[in-house]
Amino acid sequence: MTRAVVFAYHNVGVRCLSVLLAQGVDVALVVTHSDNPDEAIWFDSVAALAELHGIPTITPENPNDPKIVARIAALAPDFIFSFYYRLMLKAPLLAAAARGAYNLHGSLLPKYRGRVPVNWAVLHGERETGATLHRMLEKPDAGEIVAQQAVPILPDDTAHTVFGKVTLAAEMALARVLPALVAGTAPHIKQDLTQGAYFGGRKPGDGRIDWSQPAQAIHNLVRAVAPPYPGAFCDLSSGRLRVLATLHPTGEMGHCGSPALLVRNGQLLAECGDRRLLRLLAVEFAGQPITTAQWLAKFGSAPVHPTPSETSNTSLLPK
Repeated sequence: MTRAVVFAYHNVGVRCLSVLLAQGVDVALVVTHSDNPDEAIWFDSVAALAELHGIPTITPENPNDPKIVARIAALAPDFIFSFYYRLMLKAPLLAAAARGAYNLHGSLLPKYRGRVPVNWAVLHGERETGATLHRMLEKPDAGEIVAQQAVPILPDDTAHTVFGKVTLAAEMALARVLPALVAGTAPHIKQDLTQGAYFGGRKPGDGRIDWSQPAQAIHNLVRAVAPPYPGAFCDLSSGRLRVLATLHPTGEMGHCGSPALLVRNGQLLAECGDRRLLRLLAVEFAGQPITTAQWLAKFGSAPVHPTPSETSNTSLLPK
């Protein structure tokens, strides 16, 4: 029987661990994370799935600790799998797998290597993304590709919506190639790393809206950070506005001449830097949801001009 040690977290971790178990892989140990009490846990639990199947589970702060590496090596795994595990696995740990270590990444490698690939793909207006199973090297997301599955990104999909598609894509890619991987016949295709770039993590402050940007870019930002992520926001003279959902711009033009928030035909709109109008479907002001009628009661019918952005666009660049 094929033996594996699995590093996993999040929904992708749950679904891919389920694939291994369904196809008869002997999972000798699961390494996962303790949930952070300061993080909104909206996803499923790898630890709970492992407990259900009686699989030993550990949550080390440093998976590369020599004692952890020795414990894993003693299990003599054929494979190590990493499914949305958040920490880097170094060379001594990767070498503990007799037949190799493999990672499931949430993009179509070599594009969007690094952190939060789904959010970056939505932010950049991609029309598709997917999941890639690849051999792990100490350099992240750079090893040979074993399987990929693409999924579409529709114009109003949020990062949360796309993450659900990527989770299914990950399950499909792994389920399809696992028999060949176990048999030793799976393809291993070298990546051309010039065709993609590394991207860093994102912070809540990166959701600040720069209304001087084009309507499409602002729409992409809103849906890239929409709940359960922290959300896009801007500051008005009287408080903070969070923009939680927008509708992709149709090309309708505004007449304010500069970025502004306004009500027209009963709809809350934003005139953006390219003078195109963006419909705001869900907003919060000062921490409370606000309807169009409440907006008019509070701000009146005159356009409201957001304060200038306090941040540059450097957070949107690849790292």
